[in-house]
Amino acid sequence: MKENLVIIPTYNEIENISDIIRKVFSLPVSFDVLIIDDGSPDGTAQAVKDLQKEFPNQLHLEERKGKLGLGTAYIHGFKWALARDYQLIYEMDADFSHNPDDLVRLHNACKNEGNDVAIGSRYITGVNVVNWPIGRVLMSYGAGIYVRFITGMPIMDPTGGFICYSKKVLETINLEQIRFVGYAFQIEMKFNCYLYKFKMVEVPIIFTDRTKGESKMSSKIFQEAIFGVFMMKAWSWFKSFGRKALTYFW
Repeated sequence: MKENLVIIPTYNEIENISDIIRKVFSLPVSFDVLIIDDGSPDGTAQAVKDLQKEFPNQLHLEERKGKLGLGTAYIHGFKWALARDYQLIYEMDADFSHNPDDLVRLHNACKNEGNDVAIGSRYITGVNVVNWPIGRVLMSYGAGIYVRFITGMPIMDPTGGFICYSKKVLETINLEQIRFVGYAFQIEMKFNCYLYKFKMVEVPIIFTDRTKGESKMSSKIFQEAIFGVFMMKAWSWFKSFGRKALTYFW
């Protein structure tokens, strides 16, 4: 049985990848790291392979061909983690927008405080975002209000992507039926946790926009979240009929 696995999807993160990996391995809690690279042309995967010589038992790499989407990367990572019996599985960005030090707090929230899901939340204690233009802050915060209104899910940061899931959560959710790839993927995962009545907690974090590399955000990803929320809510009406209803509805 293994304890902690941090999943980090990458595409063109050569400027950040070595530093983020070394930072995770320096933490007082032991974490393994799985990098899922979508064919980065900048050499990100090769940088990970070079570091594997230094951290052969803690650092893992899965390479995929082409940009297949954030959601599919995490689903790939979740299945990889479950096959190896990791007990706590984390989502984290490669660009230091998520402070690796907060992994320890997410770990404590699940391991020591008995939660099934710990969400690194930008909005549970106000608006804790650094270096974002006001328009993006309003869009993100407004998305949270919209999601709570439509779904009834009491999560202040439903689009956030800094999360710890317990093994039993990922074993319960039908990962084959997760459909979305961007913001909506994060909402869909949390909505499933909410419907299954898992114990979720939001852990306050400070989100700092990347200083190296390019953002992967796009209007298409945001639009997916807006329209996807309605579809998720509609699916929840069929929940009593089991998972086959989800396949039929889609």
